[in-house]
Amino acid sequence: MSDTENEQQSMAVAAGQVRSKLTCARRIVVKVGTSTITYENGRFNLTNLEHLCRSIANQMNQGREIILVSSGAIGVGVGKLHLQAKPQTIREKQAVAAVGQCELMSMYSRLISDYNYAVAQVLLTKDDIDDEFTRDNICNTFEALLEKEILPIVNENDTVSTREIYHNGTFGDNDTLSAIVAVLVGADLLVILSDTDGLYDSDPHTHDQARQISAVSTITAAIEEIAGGEGSNRGTGGMRSKIAAARIATAAGLDTIIANGSTPSVIDLILSGEVTGTLFQAQKLE
Repeated sequence: MSDTENEQQSMAVAAGQVRSKLTCARRIVVKVGTSTITYENGRFNLTNLEHLCRSIANQMNQGREIILVSSGAIGVGVGKLHLQAKPQTIREKQAVAAVGQCELMSMYSRLISDYNYAVAQVLLTKDDIDDEFTRDNICNTFEALLEKEILPIVNENDTVSTREIYHNGTFGDNDTLSAIVAVLVGADLLVILSDTDGLYDSDPHTHDQARQISAVSTITAAIEEIAGGEGSNRGTGGMRSKIAAARIATAAGLDTIIANGSTPSVIDLILSGEVTGTLFQAQKLE
């Protein structure tokens, strides 16, 4: 067996061990994107939402603590207001986000209540995270909610913050926010649900022979390069922002998985150790 084959076999064994370890994860941050929970017209994708909420409740029934970071406020607002397209000005986007956030939380509340759980809205800005005093308060709030078996649902506060609306990065996307929250609360695992099955060695939309990468031990420049560009018209991210989030989380010692949010019971599969999505292995802390 060549050195390369030996290295690949060792990586596969290590990844398998990490997958098995995920069955013991107790505190998990799950991020879901706009393209997973809505259709192109901004209306809810009820199938995906129902699967998501059922899986979350199922894991909470087993004693796990889940924090959901959900995009979709602007997209849902567009659907609720029957707009033909996403608004272009900041003030209009913030107004639409305010409408959409209400609809988003109402839907999550209705679906989760079917499983006898409650939800709580947590809207954050980068200033909240950067300030030591408010950061401590945020952590205390998360702890109190989790102790009471309440599902915290996190989004960037689009009505007061323009970072996500204006930029496509630097906290200004919920992929990055989910990684920051995961580190902040001391999560065991970050799961980023996307509209693809994970990371591929080339763009699967344009390359028929693209192969999914099941595990990444270290995020290198080459991995970042194959991540490509931005995501869908409804979201602010893409695979590049998900890789950036995985870099933040893995550097802090958290395993991260990017998987397809349209796969039924995908969270259950991941937490049962199934090979689902792309696993980014946590880096050993000094």
